[in-house]
Amino acid sequence: MEVSPEQQAGVPVLVRRPRPTPPGLRETLKARLRQSCECSARGAWGLVQALLPATRWLRRYRLREDLAGDVVSGLVIGIILVPQAIAYSLLAGLQPIYSLYTSFFANLIYFLMGTSRHVSVGIFSLLCLMVGQVVDRELLLAGFDPAQDGPAPGDNSSALNASAAALGLQGCGRDCYAIRVATALTLVAGIYQVLMGVLRLGFVSAYLSQPLLDGFAMGASVTILTSQLKHLLGVRVPRHQGPGMVVRTWLSLLRNAGQANLCDVLTSAVCLAVLLSARELSDRCRHRLKVPLPTELLVIVAATLVSHLGQLHARFGSSVAGDIPTGFMAPRAPDLALMWRVALDAVPLALVGSTFSISLAEMFARSHGYSVRANQELLAVGCCNVLPAFFHCFATSAALAKSLVKTATGCRTQLSSVVSAAVVLLVLLALAPLFRDLQRSVLACVIIVSLRGALRKARDLPQLWRLSRADALVWVATAAACVLVSTEAGLLAGLLLSLLSLIGRTQRPHTALLARVGGSGFYEDVSEFEGLVPEPGVRVFRFAGPLHFANKDFFLRSLYSLTGLDVGHAAARRKGPGPEAGVRQGEPVADTDRGPASSAAALVPGAAGFHAVVIDCAPLLFLDAAGLATLRQLRRDCGALGIALLLACCSPSVRDALSGGGVLGEGQGDAGDEGQLFHTVHSAVQAARARCQGPAPADSSL
Repeated sequence: MEVSPEQQAGVPVLVRRPRPTPPGLRETLKARLRQSCECSARGAWGLVQALLPATRWLRRYRLREDLAGDVVSGLVIGIILVPQAIAYSLLAGLQPIYSLYTSFFANLIYFLMGTSRHVSVGIFSLLCLMVGQVVDRELLLAGFDPAQDGPAPGDNSSALNASAAALGLQGCGRDCYAIRVATALTLVAGIYQVLMGVLRLGFVSAYLSQPLLDGFAMGASVTILTSQLKHLLGVRVPRHQGPGMVVRTWLSLLRNAGQANLCDVLTSAVCLAVLLSARELSDRCRHRLKVPLPTELLVIVAATLVSHLGQLHARFGSSVAGDIPTGFMAPRAPDLALMWRVALDAVPLALVGSTFSISLAEMFARSHGYSVRANQELLAVGCCNVLPAFFHCFATSAALAKSLVKTATGCRTQLSSVVSAAVVLLVLLALAPLFRDLQRSVLACVIIVSLRGALRKARDLPQLWRLSRADALVWVATAAACVLVSTEAGLLAGLLLSLLSLIGRTQRPHTALLARVGGSGFYEDVSEFEGLVPEPGVRVFRFAGPLHFANKDFFLRSLYSLTGLDVGHAAARRKGPGPEAGVRQGEPVADTDRGPASSAAALVPGAAGFHAVVIDCAPLLFLDAAGLATLRQLRRDCGALGIALLLACCSPSVRDALSGGGVLGEGQGDAGDEGQLFHTVHSAVQAARARCQGPAPADSSL
């Protein structure tokens, strides 16, 4: 880096910033229209690469370095995915075959369209819960029994679908209608996500804060746990809907606890003990284990063999998964009438799915040193919902647990998703009927154990309370609303509280009066540090936030309170008619807007002992029209009382706003009126002191 002769000699160099000249609206629209309408082979290929990132990175795929890790991680995820997919079908109120379809198609589509190398997209417990709540509601409205989860002893499929004829649904019973509702909901949610990606709305997910997501996960986990208790106990209770669903479900479980199936209770106790012990062992030995133990698969295989050989369904009335067909069903377009019915329910579903997917993609990208595109992630997740909705699939998104396993097993690219899809395809084509006698209590155990991580987030609440009470309040309110009202209400309550918290922090930011640190040029808050030296005749004020229409009054109140002078009130009385309203230089001015304790300190400069106010604008992010009007009026009132108003540490955008808003005076340029802007607080204080004693230095202002 070259050093100029002036810098070598210690001569200060004047640096000027040219005034920005933004292009006009017509030129901007013409440029964007020309860019969007241009068509060429290179542009078309670039568009294909942008929509299908796999076409770009597959050409640079390294077989020797990446293939082994992708195959191993894909096999492990596929082995874990199959039992979880079958289990999560209970949450969605659907048959297990549909969850296998969902896992297969989602992995293939995200392989082509995703920008994250390590995210695993598929069945997600929170989305399954939200889908299940909508499915249960629509089943009730259609006259079906949502509590009829599986075949009871002696029941057959014709008995389960007997109500179809009464409703005019030829050939479509309870299970058929349930998947129609789920696919309609999934298609609408996917359309929302695709539109968000097309409109470049990936930033919307940033408004769902981490405390909100943690509280939502905690509340939804309690709801999921409650919904699975009936399977653990083997009792038949009605599926409650609406506010208070969790509380009413617990009351129903307590009333029917005496009817618990002993076989299901014993099976649940053994499976929970094995699964929890295996999870604890895996957590303690995770540094030694290169591949996580497929405990869920082993438990499901063992439980299926015991149930089949012991005839638990026929002898003890234990609820089982039932027939799981092989192969694929013919594609079917979702019902348009159902899409209109669930259009509002799809909004939180789309928002939650996209937020978790983008958050996980960005988290893994940061930890592994690459970048992802939030808008492309929206398109990828949206297409994982739109296209599979025609193949009897329901809503999907990225899942944290499977993504962590994918990373731990050496995943290098999204080619591992193809391997996972191949494992699911093998189950779909040949192995699915083997799970017919699998008890639903075992599937419920798999779901409950998977909630352990989310439920343990409650231990982080005390630390969050110490760090930020506002964030802790958002966490508690979101979780409580999810449990006591509904998951949608919890998400809405958390979002509103997060926005109110953000508004509150910008509406009443921290304000302080600054003083000098010894003989240095640094200034700190007098209320937080001891031994600071106040500058004679100068008050240094800091406003740690933007200045806009919502906090302009708080800005003035804080300034007047800390400096002890209500400039606007004093200037108005000074200009008023009559001898009582007139104020001579150096006479006290009572501040009638504040109490008597502060009115004694409200003095004009001569008696108060200060002649300048310096505002530290370093934390001032932006100003709107109301903020500029406030500063203009404050400048006029200070000038009427002979008080200099100086601004320090302004950013370029703030300087442009001040100059364009008339705060610095007309025709004064960046220097303002007699040098009103300064690089540092110390230079502004020195200029104020020099003005009181004589003319200010020529190079003190900008």
